[in-house]
Amino acid sequence: MILGGAQLAVGAAAIFARYALTAAAPLAVAAARLCIAAAVLLTIALVARERASTPTPAQRLTLIAAGAVLAAHFATWIASLDYTTVAISTLLVSTSPLFTTLYDAVVRRRRFPLVVPLAFITGVAGLLMITRANHSPAPHPGHAMVGALLALTGAAAFAAYLLLVREVRADLSTRAIVTTTYTAAAIVLVILALLTHQPPPPVHAYAAWGGILAMALISQLLGHTGMNAALRWFSPTAISFSTLLEPVIAAALALVLFGETLSGLALAGALLLLGSIGTVLWIAPD
Repeated sequence: MILGGAQLAVGAAAIFARYALTAAAPLAVAAARLCIAAAVLLTIALVARERASTPTPAQRLTLIAAGAVLAAHFATWIASLDYTTVAISTLLVSTSPLFTTLYDAVVRRRRFPLVVPLAFITGVAGLLMITRANHSPAPHPGHAMVGALLALTGAAAFAAYLLLVREVRADLSTRAIVTTTYTAAAIVLVILALLTHQPPPPVHAYAAWGGILAMALISQLLGHTGMNAALRWFSPTAISFSTLLEPVIAAALALVLFGETLSGLALAGALLLLGSIGTVLWIAPD
């Protein structure tokens, strides 16, 4: 129940972002989302009686770096929604397991069975099918490749976030990790939004603010917190597999709300890519 609700909350993030983008630019939307989430967590840290584990100076630097790449993740992924559909954006940003596995193979020289490189080949084939297919009109049609590259950049940035957090998660509580990383990400995004002159939505832009609040409170806090809570009952691999539902949920909601559809070629590529990600998660779990 908790895991299913968490996946629904996370899967709806792109829908909320689409509404938020109606009255603000991507960096402003991402900054507002993280500021709200960080403010809630900092408030909890101030009023909670039990104290979360305190990071060492080295761990704090790692978490700040993780927050910086998390900011890059949200900035690029949300920006991709201006150029491609919800389904394609959510699908491509879910490829982060491929990037973490590639890191382990190249940098850490971890050995994997032959099926893993074969899964990468089929994943690339699926990716090419997706990017070459005709999609439903996006806010800026004709730039689907830009949207795909932004979403893939977001996936790579989230993979970097996971790799950095992996170094400290055994010693720190989830609350200590997310409080520091969300706060660092919020600061980075606010600075970037100010430098690029991207203000938050006007006060009267109720749909945009509703989307931002939903992203922060539902997708960020409830969704990701629920996934962490589900670790009490499910293995990390099982939860990783459940994240493959996110593109499916996002695509279904986008079809109903925005009329966004996938061509036959894109659908076939999506199934191939999801199958490749699932294979990597099964053979080479974190």
